[in-house]
Order: sequence, then C-alpha cells, then structure tokens
Amino acid sequence: MHYLTNGFGGKSYNSFMKTSEIKTKSPLEDVAKLIEHFPEGIHETVVPYLSVMRSNRQTSFAQALITPSFCVIVRGRKRVYLGEEIFEYAAGDTLSSLITIPATGMIVGATEENPYIGLRIDLSLHEIAAVITEAGLKFDQTDNAPRVGAFVGTASGDIQKIFLKMIQMLDKPEEVYLADLLKKEMLFRLLTGEYRHLFFQKSLFDQTANGVGRVIEWIRRNYTEGFSIDQLARSYGMSVSALHHKFKAITTMSPLQYQKQLRLQEARRLLVSGQMDATTAALEVGYDSPSQFNREYRRLFGLPPLKDVKSFRQNPAIA
Repeated sequence: MHYLTNGFGGKSYNSFMKTSEIKTKSPLEDVAKLIEHFPEGIHETVVPYLSVMRSNRQTSFAQALITPSFCVIVRGRKRVYLGEEIFEYAAGDTLSSLITIPATGMIVGATEENPYIGLRIDLSLHEIAAVITEAGLKFDQTDNAPRVGAFVGTASGDIQKIFLKMIQMLDKPEEVYLADLLKKEMLFRLLTGEYRHLFFQKSLFDQTANGVGRVIEWIRRNYTEGFSIDQLARSYGMSVSALHHKFKAITTMSPLQYQKQLRLQEARRLLVSGQMDATTAALEVGYDSPSQFNREYRRLFGLPPLKDVKSFRQNPAIA
C-alpha cells in the first residue's frame, strides 16, 4: 500500500490498474453469481451487518457520509474523493472506514449488462477493540504511524472466502447463528493482515484525554451543539494547533468543517424522508439562521434544499 499526501492508503486515480482486467479465479466470482439476481438499490440481508448494493447505471458525483464499515467491490468500478485525493477501485478492492467521514463518490461505467455490485459490512471501533483484546493481539505503534479515517486496499483470498460464506448464509437462514463468528474471523484477518496497522490506530482507540478519536466521537454525537475550538482543545488536553493537525490528518477537514458536513447531511436525510420542511430541518440540526443554512446547503450539494431533494428522489441510483 502507498501513502499519499493526506495519509490515505490505496491506488490513486492516475496510477490505478483495473483489477477487473486481471483474469484470475477468485471467491468473489462465486459471490457475484449468488447475488446477481438482486435488483438495483441497497438491500439489507438476513445477516444483520451485511448489505448488498447494486447499480445498473453510472452515477454523477454525490456527497455522502461513509459510516464505519468495510466494503468490497464484487463487480464494476467506483471513484471516491477523500480529502484532496481521488481513488478509483474495482472488483476485489476494498474501502474501509473507521469513523463517520464525509466523502464524494460515483459509480463508473455501470450498465444493466455490467452492473456495479458491492458488499458492505457495518463495524465499529468497539468490535475491533474486542477482537484485539480477546485474541491478545499486539501492535508496534510509533509516533510516525499513519492517522487515517478511511483507506482503500485489496481483499485477500481469506477475506474473499469469508464474504462467500456470508453470502451462502442467505439461502440458509438457520446458519445466521454463525454470522457473529464470521464477522469476528473477518476482523481477526484484517487485524493480522497487510493493513493491520491501519485497522488499529492508537490515535483512534486511545481513550486518554488527548485521544483525537474521542474528539471525533464527541462531535459526531453532539453535532447540533455549538463549540469553540479553544474550548474543545482544552477539554481534551490539546493545543489548538495539535487538535487541528490530528483532526485533519484523520478526517481531511477541520473540526468545524466536520460538524458542518454532519449537520447538512442529516438535514438532507430529514428533507428526503419528508419528515420536515427546510426551515424546520435547519433548526433541527443546529442552525440558527435559515438563510445561512440555505447558503451552506447549496455550496455543499450544488442546489438549494428543495431542488436538491427533488433531484435526489428522481435518481434512485444516487440515493
């Protein structure tokens, strides 16, 4: 894996070699056959943490939140902006996120004959920490270790086989009892594999006062509340400059930018679901000024709230 300027690991757009062009037999080919009947959209499965995603068309770039997860592409290609870097990845490649992080992405070149198909495993730092403790895993962490919230890699043969076992459970619901064991096995393989230093990052797991992971989690849980950077830094035993540096290394943005994106993404979800109008949604997510909300919403999503919601509902592949 190569580390780019912002710390994200993976294959940059300019140097990307299409994995789909490498004609080797892999468990993902069997996975594809078992789930090719799924219709377009995002589908939860009887395996409680596993979702299947399919798109029969190329999409335009869309803003979204990547929540803690481990995703693998079974067919097709995807392009994602993480900070200032562009990543394009294809069948056999993975995207992992250890925190909730804003990103921009699109599905590339999908058609009904050659759809995009992906799998997603929901996970949490708590689950990762439990496997580390139970398995007695040790990590050589240094001050120079990378700090990243999300990264691109390649699924090993062992990981692909675990995905295949999960998909085979869909036709054997009585075996879902074993799903938690499979998830633990997957986390163990990730924590002992090529990207183990990325799945365990001290700065995210550290529960001491100056652990930046605690700052990220506080903002995620309290994004409707106002705060000052000085107060936040003091609360977690950091200088303002240290907080900015550590926070941006992981999320690619400042604490206030992170809060703003969380607010706007939640407002968009409320609007699309039809739960409330734009003014009410703005107040719900912490905005005091509806006009400021409208300006920042348009800046992020490219359209004012009502037009964006209408466009969003008319494009199910993006939704």
